[in-house]
Amino acid sequence: MGIETILLFLITVLPLIITPGPDIMFAVSQGISNGRPGVTRAVAGILLGYTAHAVLSILGVAAIIAASPMLFLAIKWLGVAYLSYLAFMMLKSAFTPKNKLLVKNSPSVSLTKGFLTSFLNPKGLLMYLAVLPQFMVSEGNVLLQALILSFVFISACGIIYTIVGLLATRASTSNMTDNSRRRLEGFSGVLLAGAAIKIGSQ
Repeated sequence: MGIETILLFLITVLPLIITPGPDIMFAVSQGISNGRPGVTRAVAGILLGYTAHAVLSILGVAAIIAASPMLFLAIKWLGVAYLSYLAFMMLKSAFTPKNKLLVKNSPSVSLTKGFLTSFLNPKGLLMYLAVLPQFMVSEGNVLLQALILSFVFISACGIIYTIVGLLATRASTSNMTDNSRRRLEGFSGVLLAGAAIKIGSQ
């Protein structure tokens, strides 16, 4: 596998990574409500979820899940339900004055939520099953190729999600009034709800 193939893979997956979805919106929501530490924990959890997808794909379990409509639908609707819950909590915070409700998550909760957000997103499995194999060649070491491409994808997600989350943190702490904070959280909640609806309609 040459550097050209890796760069082509990166160019291909970048639009998928930067398109607003459950993962990137969770990073934004944590930046708003929990600041820089929240972004760090959220992104770490998201990357753990994608790492789990990579491991499952390499072991062949992901292929079995994708081949079973019932299992795939179960994961899909678990993801929809979880995203709906996150959207509800964000909107609840948006409609509540800061002095009455301030959404704060412990380190373990932020990490776990980040993991579930990405792990329960069926698009992660599809990326490893449909996109990644297109850049692998049977003549080479298939396992090594899968590990390299998975590392590239996960690293790109980590960089982009961290940048977006930190930008949200900066916006939320730079002379932000409570009304501005509530509007921003409301916007994030709507986007999370939109992501849940989009996944559910596919």
